Amino acid sequence: MSEGKHEPPKGVQETAQRAVRWIEDGKAGKGFTDTGEHRAHQLANGEKLTDEQATKMRAYFKRHDVDKDAEGFKNGSDGFPSPGRVAWDAWGGDEGERWVGTLDL
Repeated sequence: MSEGKHEPPKGVQETAQRAVRWIEDGKAGKGFTDTGEHRAHQLANGEKLTDEQATKMRAYFKRHDVDKDAEGFKNGSDGFPSPGRVAWDAWGGDEGERWVGTLDL
């Protein structure tokens, strides 16, 4: 794999760090993937992403935007954090979505 060049901003790292804690606490749910866990650790550690990885993040956010409407997604709602929220934050959350949307890929 080629060397990454896109360093995740602090807000993306902090969101992924929260997701890592939730994953460790067993809140990710049965459908959570190894890819999602790897991405959470990668972002939490501030590892630079390749263009390919950033493109995959864009695709993730596009596919999973509907998860934001599910129960337990928003802080303070019943079931928070839902497995969908854990996964969303594992990919950098709203900050991650904004960030990869600005990258020149």
